[in-house]
Amino acid sequence: MEAKQIFEDLLSEVEVPEFAGIQLKLDQPQIEDPAREIREQLACCEPMEQIRPGDTVAVAVGSREIADMVCVVAAVTEAVKKRGGLPFIVPAMGSHGGATAKGQEDVLRHYGITEENVKAPVRSSMETIKIGETARGFDVHIDKLAAGASHIIPIGRIKAHTDFRGPVESGLMKMIVIGLGKQHGASICHRLGFPQMSRNILEFGNVVLENAPILLAIGIVENANHRIAHIEAVPKAAILQREPELLELSKALMPRIPVGDLDVLVVGEMGKEISGAGMDPNITGRSCVLGSFWPDAEKIAVLDLTEKSGGNAAGMGNADAITRRMYEKIDLTPIYINGLTCRDTQGIRLPAVMETDLLALRFCLYTCIRRSAVKNARVVWIRNTADLKTMYISEALVEEAEKKRGLTVVQRNLKPLQLDGKLALRSPGGMICGF
Repeated sequence: MEAKQIFEDLLSEVEVPEFAGIQLKLDQPQIEDPAREIREQLACCEPMEQIRPGDTVAVAVGSREIADMVCVVAAVTEAVKKRGGLPFIVPAMGSHGGATAKGQEDVLRHYGITEENVKAPVRSSMETIKIGETARGFDVHIDKLAAGASHIIPIGRIKAHTDFRGPVESGLMKMIVIGLGKQHGASICHRLGFPQMSRNILEFGNVVLENAPILLAIGIVENANHRIAHIEAVPKAAILQREPELLELSKALMPRIPVGDLDVLVVGEMGKEISGAGMDPNITGRSCVLGSFWPDAEKIAVLDLTEKSGGNAAGMGNADAITRRMYEKIDLTPIYINGLTCRDTQGIRLPAVMETDLLALRFCLYTCIRRSAVKNARVVWIRNTADLKTMYISEALVEEAEKKRGLTVVQRNLKPLQLDGKLALRSPGGMICGF
């Protein structure tokens, strides 16, 4: 008997459970026209008065896909031009984009940040310049093009980081230090380790604020629906005070998987535009640095990689199994660059590769040891960690889920099946559903 057949026979005893479809009610604040909101704020923002005709203004944009980002960036460049300034866009994304100038420009283009769309040229370079030293003697660098501008305006989303905790996590200070620091800044900060990352960002960030021409920053908080809930022009002098407050707002708005103590979490897709870790550990409950927490899934299966990731599956080490179709999309070079920058080998490790979605799920169920999961398994299937409005839970979780506020069970007794190697569900009436 062939090894492949032996392997599949071993997994044949695993009973893939029936599922139920659930919807979460995510009624959260949302700004309907964030571009207009930021235009109005900048029109009466005192630091904007420092812009003189002919001043160059570097608008720093990161590598994350943020809601309405194109119109927000365009609104900022428009406000700069009204003051007579000459705006240009600089990528502020550390080593992302393969740590090349073209790669980082390509990342922005993927998100629609082009000269045509935002009415300002994109100038991308990996060259940095030293602007100071920390109290411990570490050199602090930022993007040379940005440092040479009259003013710098970073635009960033503020949220919980995937791998560290502190008064500042993912947000404006991290963009100023690691984003504008390019490969050099990212490498130094990460070399000091994730456990002290928030402190390191503040230490390096203070040097940047003192020595670089930061004018103000645009802080963005998204709601659970991936829409802008809050946008704010933050003067340079207020960034250190305001960012921790906006971080708390972001954490309060963050959604979560409503049921825990899972055998398997199935993630339909991971990607760099979804999370820096491909799939957000704040949602999956698994981090190479922070360990395991809610929803406390013993195993995680990931079924696909987004096209916008460009093959970068950094963070895949948080999964136990992936599919063949995901594996064939992976480009190891940018993944390993991320690993070098972060000094992380766990997040870039290759999980078990299964030929189909159902095999990936069966493999994870079979290898559970906390309890037997070959029958009556506790499984949750989500599209990705940025989209939790609809998800599927195994029938073993329905009774528990029905007790949760803001949750509606909309379908029952959905039988799993495979269509062209992909996981799908069939309702009792014959309707096919899934992601």
